[in-house]
Amino acid sequence: MSYDAQFRVWRGDADGGELQDFSVEVNEGEVVLDIIHRLQATQAGDLAVRWNCKAGKCGSCSAEINGRPRLLCMTRMSTFTEADTITVTPLRTFPVIRDLVTDVSFNYVKAREIPAFAPPKGVAAGDYRMEQIDVERSQEFRKCIECFLCQNVCHVVRDHEDNKDSFAGPRYLMRIAELDMHPLDEMDRRKQAQDEHGLGYCNITKCCTEVCPEHIKITDNALIPMKERVVDRKFDPLVWLGAKIRRREDA
Repeated sequence: MSYDAQFRVWRGDADGGELQDFSVEVNEGEVVLDIIHRLQATQAGDLAVRWNCKAGKCGSCSAEINGRPRLLCMTRMSTFTEADTITVTPLRTFPVIRDLVTDVSFNYVKAREIPAFAPPKGVAAGDYRMEQIDVERSQEFRKCIECFLCQNVCHVVRDHEDNKDSFAGPRYLMRIAELDMHPLDEMDRRKQAQDEHGLGYCNITKCCTEVCPEHIKITDNALIPMKERVVDRKFDPLVWLGAKIRRREDA
C-alpha cells in the first residue's frame, strides 16, 4: 500500500540554503534513501546525495533524519507514521558541499595522522602468529564502515570547530585503541593518544556509541580502556618513580 509522505529536505551549498517541502510517494518496505531517489527522479533532478551500496556497509549515505544522524539506506519508512513530516539534512559537523553532501575530508586527515601498525622487527608479514583470544577485544572495532556518524555527533567537534586540529574524534581514537590492543603492535600509543590526538577531550557521553550502525561499543570497549591505560602510565607512582630514576641516571 502506498501513500504520500511529507518531506523537508535541505537544499543549498557552502554559501547557504534552506529546507524545501516535498510530497513524495512511499511504497511498502522502502527506506529513506528510496524516497530520496524518487525525489531526484520526479521533482528535484539536481538534488545531491552521496550513496553507494544501499546495504548499510559502505557508510556513504550518512545524513541527519529528524535531527538524528543515520544512514539513509538503513532507516525504514515504517519507523514513521503517515502523518509525520520527515526532515533530511546534511551532517552538521562537516562543511556542506551541496544539498545532502558534506566534505568529510577532516576524517581522512585524522586517519593519516595515526602511525600504522608496527609489527615486531625482523618478523615478515607472512610469519605473524597470534591466538584468537588475543585479538577478540579489538576485532569488534574492525566492523567500522566509516560512516562518520560518530564523528558527526561528538560534541567536542560538533559544537567547537576550533577543537578539530587537536582532536581525532571517536572513530580514530578507537583505531588507536585497536592498535594498542593488538598483540603484535609494538608501539606505545598511550602518550600519543593523550597529547596528539586529544583523548582527554572525550568525556564519555556515549553519543558516538548510540549512533553507530554497526553497534560497536566505542565508548565502553575502546575509549574508556584507552583512558585507563593513559592514567596508569601518567599517575602510577611506580611508573613515575622509574621515570625519575632514569632521568637522574641520564643526567
